[in-house]
Amino acid sequence: MPYTAKHQIAPAPYPVEGAGSAHFSNKQMYLTMFAIPLLVNFGLGLSLTWYPVMFGLFLLPSFIAFHLISSLTLPPLKPQTGLPKRPIEDYMTIKGSDLLRYSGNRKIPMETFFESYFDQKIDLKGDMLETLEARHDWASFNFTVSQATFFFSQWVPETLWHSRKQDEDQVRDHYDRGDDFYNWFLGPMMIYTSGMMSKRNERETLEEMQERKLETVCKKIQLKPGDRMLDIGCGWGTLSVHAAKKGARVTGVTLGRNQHEWGMGKAREAKVEDNVEILCMDYRDIPKQKFDKITCLEMAEHVGVLRFSTFLRQVKDMLEDDGLFFLQIAGLRRAWQYEDLQWGLFMAKYVFPGADASMPLNWVVEELERNGFEVESTETLGVHYSTTIFRWYENWMNNKEKVIEKYGVRWFRIWEFFLAYSTIIARQGSATVYQLVCHKNLNGFDRSIFIENRLKVVS
Repeated sequence: MPYTAKHQIAPAPYPVEGAGSAHFSNKQMYLTMFAIPLLVNFGLGLSLTWYPVMFGLFLLPSFIAFHLISSLTLPPLKPQTGLPKRPIEDYMTIKGSDLLRYSGNRKIPMETFFESYFDQKIDLKGDMLETLEARHDWASFNFTVSQATFFFSQWVPETLWHSRKQDEDQVRDHYDRGDDFYNWFLGPMMIYTSGMMSKRNERETLEEMQERKLETVCKKIQLKPGDRMLDIGCGWGTLSVHAAKKGARVTGVTLGRNQHEWGMGKAREAKVEDNVEILCMDYRDIPKQKFDKITCLEMAEHVGVLRFSTFLRQVKDMLEDDGLFFLQIAGLRRAWQYEDLQWGLFMAKYVFPGADASMPLNWVVEELERNGFEVESTETLGVHYSTTIFRWYENWMNNKEKVIEKYGVRWFRIWEFFLAYSTIIARQGSATVYQLVCHKNLNGFDRSIFIENRLKVVS
């Protein structure tokens, strides 16, 4: 039976405010990290000259221990009321012998749950999205030892390195998996970024929302026939082709070989191949030339925190003095809850490795301003992203048999969990996506161009 939903936005039956930054103390964390090595030093009867050695040995264990304990003991932001209060057995069948201790009202750590579900040690008794909506009934959000191991052995090194080889391997392993894999949830438009709704309660299709997003981007950058446009991280080229239909001369850039071939094929279908050039290369290798408009939709996260300023300076160098830069970027909220971090670690491991520049809005704006841009406008589209992913989830569930036949149960379950949980995460504000329109912060830039254009964007 096809998976169908009648709602525009996935309903939120059990909103819960969990533990997080509101009760977290950086002072206590730093004190713990300095005090434990000191206590060990004196406990072993060593002189203070040994303290730097003890500090180096116990800094990391102290940091891990503090976060593990804090995630277990900090109180929720608000009392957790209104939950169904059903036992874990009502939601899932636990088959793994090492998991049998989770029964009745004993909650299973979220990371233990999804890893066991991927390994088929757990089966659900209902729909994944509905099960996750009631997750505070059966799941806890404390960190696990395996998460700490992943964080320090993989996440930290990747964040501090971001080499060309690392980025290329991660992108191609992800996006060259197979166009059919992505088509089974993205649909025919093959757009892997947030769409935009126009109605709160009236249901719209995925294609309507994505078409509206394409039009909105073109309006925000004031695209005109003849404009030279650069689309960094163009994916399957849908925006590049859309802009070329409006008369722009578009250069798209992607590291995915499949995306390059797909995008050029779509340009030929639309008979705009003379105005579209999709380059299969690292963003750092983009030929040095000038563009009137530059867009970057949900690719800059993969640049990484370490190289973000360098990336922005590169964009500025390629942008004409009177040009516009459109940045759409996903980010986590500043007032975090532990659930947000659990989801972020899952995404870093399974879905978007290397996307460590998914930061709060204030960080993004500061980076832009520090590197010579003025931010003309910002818009937060978290609920739009939730609804977009909600449509992706429906598509994925309707193609379950095809996915399992070609890619196996494990890949199906990873994306089932990813899409269902992300629907919730984006809706409740744990993660969101921002649209920023920017230009060079020059005295001679004509800022009056935005006055009438704002009305066009709204309409």
